[in-house]
Amino acid sequence: MNFLTDPLTRGYARVTGLFYIIIAVAGFFAILYVPSQLFTPGDGAASLAAIAREWCLFRAGVAGDVAVMLAELGATTMLYFMFRHVNHTLSVAAALARLLMVAVMATMLFFYAGAQALAEGVVTGLAEETRAALGLLLLEMHATGIMIWQLFFWVHLLILGQLVARSGLYPRLLGPAMSLGSFGYLFDSINKFTTPDGSMMGDLTGLLLIVVSVAEIGFALWLIMRGPRRA
Repeated sequence: MNFLTDPLTRGYARVTGLFYIIIAVAGFFAILYVPSQLFTPGDGAASLAAIAREWCLFRAGVAGDVAVMLAELGATTMLYFMFRHVNHTLSVAAALARLLMVAVMATMLFFYAGAQALAEGVVTGLAEETRAALGLLLLEMHATGIMIWQLFFWVHLLILGQLVARSGLYPRLLGPAMSLGSFGYLFDSINKFTTPDGSMMGDLTGLLLIVVSVAEIGFALWLIMRGPRRA
């Protein structure tokens, strides 16, 4: 564990990059794949039936969410120490924003727990229409949680991009791409909150999300394969 004593070593950077990979893989599975397989938009009865039928997949998705949150805690801590020499205030602000994002993620699991209880018949005495309506409400609240944590993630990436650019230890384009692309998360949340179909600024949002995704993946791979440049 000696590599943890110096945040500017390759070993430290590789562990941070590994956390990023865990977040990417587990996040894709839990946030995108599982809901696409189980939930029917606007149909609480069908979604609850799918949860009850595919209970193993649903629980695997919850496990993926937990893996994301644990990896986020590790990545947040290590990123703070990696960039506090660049600007201590900004490094703290970036860490706090990402921790708030994790807090929202943790809260979202309560809505999943409620939907699971309805799906498995733990909650009894409800008419079928009421049960379906409650299930849909819980799943919609969970989906809204994504829009909320994206706001904190936007703040984190906006600041992190500046820290990466100012450090001079990583490729020059990664920082600006991260900061600019972070607005994709902001616009996506605004779209979902203000327009039912999320069509406002759709093309721009998609482009920015591609930019920030490429920047984040590039940063993670650089951490794993190269690590910080020596001054």
